[in-house]
Amino acid sequence: MRTLLFSACTLLSLAAAAQSKQAAKPEDTEVWDPVPKVITAGTEILTAPSDAIILFNGKNLDSWESEKGGPAKWDVKNDAMTVVKGAGVIKTKQTFEDFQLHIEWRTPAEVKGESQGRGNSGIFMQEQYELQVLDNYDNRTYSNGQAGSFYKQKIPLVNACKKPGEWQTYDVIWTAPRFNNDGSLKSPARATVLQNGVLVQNNVELEGKTEYIGKPTYVKHGAKSIALQDHGNPVSFRNIWIRPL
Repeated sequence: MRTLLFSACTLLSLAAAAQSKQAAKPEDTEVWDPVPKVITAGTEILTAPSDAIILFNGKNLDSWESEKGGPAKWDVKNDAMTVVKGAGVIKTKQTFEDFQLHIEWRTPAEVKGESQGRGNSGIFMQEQYELQVLDNYDNRTYSNGQAGSFYKQKIPLVNACKKPGEWQTYDVIWTAPRFNNDGSLKSPARATVLQNGVLVQNNVELEGKTEYIGKPTYVKHGAKSIALQDHGNPVSFRNIWIRPL
């Protein structure tokens, strides 16, 4: 009888949680204040060190594949790869845990849209934790969703964005989460991020995988890919390299 009562209570709890998530809205997890101070970054371009794995050399997408399987179908031109609307998320064929990542990105020079609709993409650490890519040069959006944020989790320390059409850099030091044998969290993911050479995330602790609606949670995983988002905007990337740690 006790087992039956426990099972019934568990089912009711799961049903209540599912109903609560269905009632949630994206706006519930948007944080608009404080607004990161706008600063002007210096100029910096990093070439890959000798022990780095080159993920994109400007010539082809041999190291990448479609998230849905098959070859990556983004455009490669002038030493950069650019999102093709509708082509979908692409990810590295190789998987990683702890790493140092360097990636350069550029939002379109021709400004279209506003807030989250302007130069939007994202870089997903281990396919699940999104470092936001967005044109936030004179473009207000919710603070935990702007460039330099871990989407809907960590507001950047400052807004170090350059003008639309200019190349920008992210340098990421990533410590993957660790899990116990039963799937429970042993230690959370941690990250330090420099945008255009400026510290925007200082050894922050993430609450779980990125969620558009609802609160982040962890689900046990091991080594996974670096993924780039197709959000429908022609954002470009170049000079991508990684050093497993």
